[in-house]
Amino acid sequence: MASPDAATPEAKVWIDGELVAADTAKLSHLTHTFHYGLGAFEGIRSYKLTQGGSGVFRLKEHIERLFASCHLVTITPEQIGYTVAQVSQACVDTLKANNLDAGYLRPVIFLGAGAMGIGATTNPVRTMVAAWEWGAYLGDEGLTQGIDACVSSYSRPGHASTLSKGKLTGQYINSILAKREALTNGFAEAILLNESGLVTEASGENLFMVQNGVVVTPPLGMNILAGITRATVMQLARERGIAVEERAFARDELYLADEVFMTGTAAEVTPVRSIDRRRIGGGSRGPITAQLQAAYFAAVKGEDPAHGDWLATYAV
Repeated sequence: MASPDAATPEAKVWIDGELVAADTAKLSHLTHTFHYGLGAFEGIRSYKLTQGGSGVFRLKEHIERLFASCHLVTITPEQIGYTVAQVSQACVDTLKANNLDAGYLRPVIFLGAGAMGIGATTNPVRTMVAAWEWGAYLGDEGLTQGIDACVSSYSRPGHASTLSKGKLTGQYINSILAKREALTNGFAEAILLNESGLVTEASGENLFMVQNGVVVTPPLGMNILAGITRATVMQLARERGIAVEERAFARDELYLADEVFMTGTAAEVTPVRSIDRRRIGGGSRGPITAQLQAAYFAAVKGEDPAHGDWLATYAV
């Protein structure tokens, strides 16, 4: 799959209400968010639908969360200047302009050039949407065989020092460092604990384990992102009669779990076969993970008639 840094000259980016050529979508060197990190973003996927056409999965929920993230960091709808519906349409327009019947979307709301310094409050608020082809984030093999993860030496910042329910640009330094550490040490992904030593999430995914047929995940009251894929998988599990429990747990329960899997727009539903070189369950994708993964892919490909409203359809 093409990566965003390999965008062709004819690629299009939606920025401040216009679709422009990617190679002309330049930002000032004094763009405030580039210097200080105050901004919000989303990751969204579109899929080819089995019956034809394409669909963006849970587009409205993603853009609503984008606006909620902005609210957390005091960027108002008036400053943004676009509605949820308009940014949602911009996402579809960007996919179509790039002739993508499946792809990854990255809307970003950020502070542009103007005043400098961390106290600047008058800078223009800008909105951008990019789109590109992207395959399995943790690898095609990872979806079927599972990945190797580690517990990071980096902790998830606590409630007093972060806004964990926001998908905010500057907050991802913590995740980047954890991910780099994991890759350097031969693992595909990092799992972060909080200040109390309890499991929170991975560097870019929510985390689940299966114990005695029960799917367990940290509660939203902890310092985790309220993942849209997380909520989707929990709903799909309950619809299939699989018990779901939200509670806190430490790393030793992960080591002893029957199954572990991660969820996220990029990662989709990815099983974990080992953590800190300890085999999880049978060391491969477990049966409940496989069932939920199949249900998730059926939903995103339009094969689940009960959830057709999760897809914003379009054609290129």
